Amino acid sequence: MQPEQLIRQRKRDWERLEKLLVRIEREQISSLSQAELVEFGQLYRRATSDLAIAQRDFPQKEVAAYLNQLVGRAHPVVYRGEPLVWKRLVNFYRYSLPQLYREFLPFTLVAALLLFGPWILAGIVVYFNPGAANYILSPIAIEWIRSGHQWWKDLNEANQVGAASIMTHNLGVAFQAYAGGMLFGFWTVYILLYSGVFFGTVFGLLHHYNNQAPLYEFVVGHAFLELSEITMAGGAGLMLGYALLRPGLYSRRDALGIAANKSIRLLLGTAPFLVIAGVIEGLISPSDVIPAFVKYGVGILTGVLMYGYLLLVGRNSKRDARNEK
Repeated sequence: MQPEQLIRQRKRDWERLEKLLVRIEREQISSLSQAELVEFGQLYRRATSDLAIAQRDFPQKEVAAYLNQLVGRAHPVVYRGEPLVWKRLVNFYRYSLPQLYREFLPFTLVAALLLFGPWILAGIVVYFNPGAANYILSPIAIEWIRSGHQWWKDLNEANQVGAASIMTHNLGVAFQAYAGGMLFGFWTVYILLYSGVFFGTVFGLLHHYNNQAPLYEFVVGHAFLELSEITMAGGAGLMLGYALLRPGLYSRRDALGIAANKSIRLLLGTAPFLVIAGVIEGLISPSDVIPAFVKYGVGILTGVLMYGYLLLVGRNSKRDARNEK
């Protein structure tokens, strides 16, 4: 191949790569959209191939020196390492995570319906017919509820240990709801339905004996975060199951891979919410020193902040399509 032929065929791509490099050098890589980042990678690979050809066939020509300089400028952008990782993490929480949550919202709403629908129904049934609780709760649990025993505080005799164990338990429930999607979503549905019936039975019985106030005071501080995270994990599991049941034009393997990539990012990205809920549940919720109104305030504030972030952040932005990968 002659230098003139290579220049004629590839000049437009080199100029485009140089324009993108100028933008990155002036405004950093975050100025590029997701499509432009993909294009940048493709142009870089082509330029490296062109450089190899130039160095082989006409290393003394100016085009070889130009390509060597162009590839040398692009290389640190592609392989810049840890600083880019941190920027990707910032962009992920600033843009991609709330957008990803809104993409999952239909599945999350179905998960919420599967959890709270049985919760409300079981609560009403047990409130009017307390004998039905015998099918769900143990005799000891029923006696504790009837007598007003605050069993939940037994889990927090040592606050720090209690917080750690609660965080582990909550994360375990969320991951189990997510992993259930691998069984075509059926296990996810079971976990959500069972949890709804169980908690509905507990609260229905508490209301029947008029002993509900202490438990509400205990759970209100962490409930918004904890239950929201579990419904998100359930929604992610349902998306996995949907991909297996309705792969569309993809094979089941490819559809599952796409859904898993998105869902695991959502689940890991929102895991800090559940960790915060566990800290509140272990350190604030069981405290007899902290007034009830403070606990209610913590619960409402964390819920408003979380949903404000997930539903409002990243909208109508020039960076909506940021690539955090």
